[in-house]
Amino acid sequence: MSQEQSQRSEQEPIKYGDVFPIQGELAEKTVAPGDAALMQTAENTILGHIQKGGAAATMQSAAMRNERAGLVDHNDMSYDAGLGGVSITETDLPGKRVITESIGGQVVDQFSQRAPLAPPAIFEQSSGGGGRGGAITIGEALEATAMTARQKPVDRSDAAAIQAAEVRATGRINIVPGGDATSKLPPDRPVTRRDAEGVTGAEMRNDPYLTTHPTGVAASVAAAARINQTKLASAGREADQGV
Repeated sequence: MSQEQSQRSEQEPIKYGDVFPIQGELAEKTVAPGDAALMQTAENTILGHIQKGGAAATMQSAAMRNERAGLVDHNDMSYDAGLGGVSITETDLPGKRVITESIGGQVVDQFSQRAPLAPPAIFEQSSGGGGRGGAITIGEALEATAMTARQKPVDRSDAAAIQAAEVRATGRINIVPGGDATSKLPPDRPVTRRDAEGVTGAEMRNDPYLTTHPTGVAASVAAAARINQTKLASAGREADQGV
């Protein structure tokens, strides 16, 4: 064995507990390249970019050092990330949005971003939608796409947009097996403008002409977001007027 190989075998890999303030089993697991790739995909899908100083950037740096030291292979993935998946959730609070990043169900990072104050989310109860107070959900927007684009073959841009919609609906990077109907998305939630932007970006990035289809996934999600925003604004005005 060469001196370099001997040094590598004696070197300890960078573990999750070395780069994140966590305890438990995950803290003792080695940061692997496959884990970092999953979190990068999640951040790109949910946030639209890799967050500077976020979990994906931290994991990528640690994974690269482990790989260069010969402690992991490029395609290695931890059991926690491979089975439990990674997730990013967004919680809207007055004036800010809190982003929480998790691996295998354990929170590894949390940060906040400024967000515009929104009117109260008071919707009139209606049978027209399956979301909160009649708001159109992501699952329903996907179902609408299936109805309006029946004759259109599913291509790469459609698949990317559907994946982005499912990830945003569930908060998990793991795609739900079996399709995208509302019954297959248990944590389904109302569509927002940020959802529409994320799905549109995914569809455009995977289209050879960098565009979206008029009756495609992005169009349906964007239409649902506009309807929900109109309902939200209307409800806010009624609340201000004491209706």
